Amino acid sequence: MASAHADALTTPAGSSVVVENKHKADWRGWKFMWPFTVVFIFVFIIPIFYAIYISFFKKQMVGGTKFIGLENYVRLMQDGQFWSSVGRVALFTVVQVPVMLFLSAAMALALDSMKLHGTKFFRISTFLPYAVPAVVSTLVWGFVYGAKYGLVGSFNDFFGTNIDVFKPSVLLAAIGNISVWEFTGYNMLIFYSSLSTIPHSLYEAASIDGASEWQIVKSIKLPELKGSLAITVIFSIIGSFQLFNEPSILQNMVPGNAITTYYTPNMYAYNLSFSGNQSNYAAALAIVMAVITMAIAYAVQLRSLKEQMK
Repeated sequence: MASAHADALTTPAGSSVVVENKHKADWRGWKFMWPFTVVFIFVFIIPIFYAIYISFFKKQMVGGTKFIGLENYVRLMQDGQFWSSVGRVALFTVVQVPVMLFLSAAMALALDSMKLHGTKFFRISTFLPYAVPAVVSTLVWGFVYGAKYGLVGSFNDFFGTNIDVFKPSVLLAAIGNISVWEFTGYNMLIFYSSLSTIPHSLYEAASIDGASEWQIVKSIKLPELKGSLAITVIFSIIGSFQLFNEPSILQNMVPGNAITTYYTPNMYAYNLSFSGNQSNYAAALAIVMAVITMAIAYAVQLRSLKEQMK
């Protein structure tokens, strides 16, 4: 939409000249945006609507694809394997996320204290696991965990112990350890960047008032981390509910059937779609998991906003 208005200018001779200024819509920003917008629509928006669409259908041996309405969703609500996988990732999230974020915040505070020697090496070494692909990280840790061929096996041979990290009772914790190793450095940088915005004059004023190092951390640094904490919690919850790479790769390394095809919701959807030829039911599962994840993330965001407004 274009708009125009007239301005009166006075010339040196004293006469007035009306100059009309025309303001036209500037579309140059959209020229930079449209490549991303097109890719976003085709890669993200269209697949979501297509998944919703096919979730209302069912493939049959006789008769082809049939419209069944909400039958896939009703079946999913009664699927014990689905709820077992949801409970497993929920437990994984409740335990793994707080441990990871606590370590990230502690490392960020250590870096910001300016009392840590070799800060550049520490920063790079803690972030490096995030740069390693998840497949490679899981393979490395899988060989470390191996009771017959890995570091754990060598430890057992040397000390005469019988530690088995691949036991079903501790397997989820072992996967959580891999995730903590991968993402602690990434979250640490988010916390550290938030701490870097605090003016050093606040620290100087607190020191002059006689505040101890712990009092500075408690009264100045920790409140500053609330905003970044909300971001990291939301991202971590979304990532935890999408758990797939680690258990999927370890499935071939773990003896027995400790990691089932429905160990996590994403694994269940993958196996339903590509191995069970139930892509419609898998689409319904993916939609329900997206709704659950968004609801939890939204609840965390609302709680964070209330905390920041106090």
